[in-house]
Amino acid sequence: MAGQAVLANLSGPTEHKGLRVDMLEELSPETMEATIGLSGYTMRMRAIRIAPGGQIARHSHEDRPGIVSVIDGEWIEGRPEGERAFDAAQLGTFPEREDTVHWVYNRSGGPATALVCDIAKATPDA
Repeated sequence: MAGQAVLANLSGPTEHKGLRVDMLEELSPETMEATIGLSGYTMRMRAIRIAPGGQIARHSHEDRPGIVSVIDGEWIEGRPEGERAFDAAQLGTFPEREDTVHWVYNRSGGPATALVCDIAKATPDA
C-alpha cells in the first residue's frame, strides 16, 4: 500500500545496484540565480530506474532537497525507523528534506522508475 510504514530498524545498503539515471532537464546556475537569487545551485529533473532486485545506497539530503514521484512499479524507501512502499498506481510521491537519510529497494520482478526533481550544488564544467 502506498506510503504505508513497515516497522524495522535498518541501516541500508552501502552500494548502488541495478541503477540507471537519465537527466531529463536541468536549470542552470545562472537561471537559478536570475530567477530566485540562489547562487551556485541547479534544479534538475531525472528519471531513476531501479532494475528488479536493485537498490539505491543509503544517502543524505542534507544539502539536496527534492521530490520523488514513482511512475512505474514500486519503490521501497528505507529509513532508520522503517520502510514505506510507494507505487505508481497510487501516484506514490515523497519529499527529500534536509533531515532525510534513506535508501531504496526494488523488490519486484519488474523495473521501477521514479521522476526525481531536486536542487543540487552546481558542479564545474569538466
